[in-house]
Amino acid sequence: MLDALESGSDAKFAEELGDLLLQVVFQTEIAREEGRFTISDVIREIHEKMVRRHPHVFGEKRARDAAEVLKNWEQIKSEERKAQASSGVTSSQKAPASLLDGIPHTLPAMMEGFQLTRRAARIGFDWENAEGVLDKLAEEASEVRAALQDKSPRAIEEEIGDLLFAAVNLARFLGVDPEIALKRANAKFAARFRGMESSARATGRELATVPRPEMEELWNRVKQRPATTKKSRASGTP
Repeated sequence: MLDALESGSDAKFAEELGDLLLQVVFQTEIAREEGRFTISDVIREIHEKMVRRHPHVFGEKRARDAAEVLKNWEQIKSEERKAQASSGVTSSQKAPASLLDGIPHTLPAMMEGFQLTRRAARIGFDWENAEGVLDKLAEEASEVRAALQDKSPRAIEEEIGDLLFAAVNLARFLGVDPEIALKRANAKFAARFRGMESSARATGRELATVPRPEMEELWNRVKQRPATTKKSRASGTP
């Protein structure tokens, strides 16, 4: 789906949306045959959820700005989670509801970190400015260096995780989708690396045979070339 968005091709985007729609229809048909629910139930659920979670649009409630919209939205979701947790469960069995409930553990790690910090930020648990997050990033980098000195694989893994989490948090704080940002960085690296390969082949060599210092020269030369990026339609956050 992201590739289709980045391509700027309506045909590719329509094809990917078709694949997504196929899954909805396919899974719903299986459920209908088993007597569990129908496509009408699916549509009704999303309709009711949209109306319930957006009272500033469909109801009488008013919101001053986007921040208040998000705060109200999170409060509504919290009430929904409490209602779901209480249904069919005795008071002795119930665990206290958490603001972080409902974030799937099956999400890719980067997106899970993004959602965790976004939830926390909605009740004010957030940095005051980007400098604070950058300082945290530098602190985590220094802890990676310390772990390298200790030569403990477990400690290195933990500190690398903290460093990545801080980077995701910085992206979220600055209003950047970290998945899209990393996708674009990946594409930029791939384009530049292929440029290095082409430059090496122009001299009758494969890149693997080029001495390391010359590789750096090729890399810096490729970096100076004008970028040829496609206009993207992807924006916003999940």
